[in-house]
Amino acid sequence: MRADATAVPAGRAAEPLSPEPPRGRLAGVATMVGSGLSNQTGAAIGSLAFPVLGPVGVVAVRQYVAAVVLTAVARPRLRSLTGWQWRPVLGLAVVFGTMNLSLYTAIDRIGLGLAVTLEFLGPLAIALGGARRRVDAWCAVIAAAGAVTLMRPQPSTDYLGLGLGLLAACCWASYILLNRTVGRRVPGARGSAAAALVSAVMFLPVGVAVVLRHPPTAGAVGCAVAAGVLSSAVPYLADLFTLRRVPARAFGLFMSVNPLLAALVGWIGLGQGLGGPEWGAIAAVVSANTVGMLARDSRRTGA
Repeated sequence: MRADATAVPAGRAAEPLSPEPPRGRLAGVATMVGSGLSNQTGAAIGSLAFPVLGPVGVVAVRQYVAAVVLTAVARPRLRSLTGWQWRPVLGLAVVFGTMNLSLYTAIDRIGLGLAVTLEFLGPLAIALGGARRRVDAWCAVIAAAGAVTLMRPQPSTDYLGLGLGLLAACCWASYILLNRTVGRRVPGARGSAAAALVSAVMFLPVGVAVVLRHPPTAGAVGCAVAAGVLSSAVPYLADLFTLRRVPARAFGLFMSVNPLLAALVGWIGLGQGLGGPEWGAIAAVVSANTVGMLARDSRRTGA
């Protein structure tokens, strides 16, 4: 759930209980880099199946993979959940599916880098929404300038694709808020796993319809499964490993560079070249989040 919709373990923002030795920190950093590249590479590989399965079919397969992985790891006890617990879980399931579907459809229309950058405005808005400091206001202005640059009118502008990217941003912001509620009501990662399982069930009719309408090829199915593994399973397990070795603030700062990683993967792997204004806009969004996180951290430590 994450930028590509990888499930976030409950309480993952907590600092490690004890400082890790340098070797452990190095392993954590290497895992973060691998997780980010895996995340965006999975999305790029999934897009190769769009001509056969379409974004809807790829997302359906990815939901199935995410459900299998999270169910195996968290083992949710669905029958033990109360109505009070099920309400946010069902909301999370709907948001999970909508977020991935809008993101992948946006990727199909405007490219990986721009789609992920627009989606990243969601968690950035949550981070800056309750801020009262001048530096946070400037970060919001910088991020807004980046978004306006990405969405500036041009003869080739795909407004539907941009709108889907913003929808993905709204879904990611909603996901963060719902995941907090689920984390408080359901122990561990069981709530996220239950939401992934429900979302996969919701996509079963979609998968059947896609198969009946467009018989898939082995290559397309392989790309879709790879997207699920690389963008859901690998990042989820990598985050569990990383957060035991790297401070949460360092993890958050690295998450900020995902739009840049997405742009690089799209450029190198898919040939989705970007112009100077687009690269500048991506840099603005990344910089806004980075500065905001550093400022929040310095205030907490009294620096």
